Amino acid sequence: MNELPPVFLIDDDKDLLKATKQTLELAGFAVSAFSAATDALNALYPGFAGVVVSDIRMPQMDGQQLFARIKGFDADMPVILMTGHGDIPMAVQAIQDGAYDFIAKPFATDRLVQSVRRATEKRRLVLENRALRQAAEQAQGDLPLIGQTPAIERLRHTLRQIADTDVDVLVTGETGSGKEVVASLLHRWSRRAKGNFVALNCGALPETVIESELFGHEPGAFTGAQKKRIGRIEHSSAGTLFLDEIESMPPAIQVQMLRVLEMREVTPLGTNEVRPVDLRVVAAAKVDLSDPGQRGDFREDLYYRLNVVTLSIPPLRERRDDIPLLFGYFAERAAGRFKRDVPAVTATVRRHLQQHEWPGNVRELSHFAERFVLGLEADVLPKFGDAAALEAGLSLPVRVERYEAELIRETLQQNNGDVRRTIEALGIPRKTFYDKLQRHGIVRGDFAGFDGDDRRS
Repeated sequence: MNELPPVFLIDDDKDLLKATKQTLELAGFAVSAFSAATDALNALYPGFAGVVVSDIRMPQMDGQQLFARIKGFDADMPVILMTGHGDIPMAVQAIQDGAYDFIAKPFATDRLVQSVRRATEKRRLVLENRALRQAAEQAQGDLPLIGQTPAIERLRHTLRQIADTDVDVLVTGETGSGKEVVASLLHRWSRRAKGNFVALNCGALPETVIESELFGHEPGAFTGAQKKRIGRIEHSSAGTLFLDEIESMPPAIQVQMLRVLEMREVTPLGTNEVRPVDLRVVAAAKVDLSDPGQRGDFREDLYYRLNVVTLSIPPLRERRDDIPLLFGYFAERAAGRFKRDVPAVTATVRRHLQQHEWPGNVRELSHFAERFVLGLEADVLPKFGDAAALEAGLSLPVRVERYEAELIRETLQQNNGDVRRTIEALGIPRKTFYDKLQRHGIVRGDFAGFDGDDRRS
């Protein structure tokens, strides 16, 4: 069963701590509450899969000091600061230093829940992208995009052809297909490899800070801007700027980004100074931006400006011959990580690799390989029975179980993992839905992000 997204909550006001913990738990988060920042810090570790929510004013170690310590060992861990009115300048400064968000007290519960949900999704993407980058680095030779099918060989060939050019690239592909891996390869295989590879997820940042993140600012550009900040665009000059989920970029920022792409120059907030940039942009989208129905409010002229070269990453179901190779690689990697031997592949596992649709693509396959090495694959395999039983024909109860599991997977995929919409489509109670996920070994996180209601009854 998919684990609840973890949250570390810190506040020295015990009544407020209890109430906020209850609010987040009702919203579907696994909350660990602390009344002292030092206790939370001792429990944190690099790679923690969740979000930190902390008050600012606390004795011994305050929220700003806690954020600085966290940033020291994992700069990508999302930290949300809760502040009294008088602490807002401090909170704004923390945002400029990299904190995810700040929320002024008293706050509406929906404001906190939505911020934590977005931060959780950002954290999930960061950790998954780290894993994909690690997989790319560890692959043998120059084949981080593992596979031998014509589709993946063509993709590698095209990457090598265009990597050393300065052409902007649009990468499309389903969730979990490895778009950032492709972007990082374009950077590594180019003469820009000595420059910075700067990644920004346009859908994971609050709209209030994305402009400053991209373009930078000068001291005094807005309330709380006490020091100069180099934006992601300027920081990527002579390197590569990767804009993930570009379809989520706010319309006002799209206008400014179009000018940057056309003029190759940037004007930070709070100054009229125009700074030239040696820019190469790789953008990624989960939707077909050429389709007006899917493009939504994404500017058509920006799409055509980015669409000089488009790379499409094929889903696993379209390169099934690569699945055993990928599975073997992920299983070997998991065995090294867990310090275990790779088990023998059974006929049931081979059949699952061949027949499953892999809606979560490489990410889902990697997770399955980890469960396989841990001996937990039976929890996620369809209950098909052994080969002899299959040849003799399935019983009605087994067929019903198989159909039910596949229907739940398909509905989750259609709704991008959104629990509320999936439950409505299936027409079953929430508790029944979670019971069925557990019985069939379905992991909701394999199907997408946390944009929907995930409250448990």
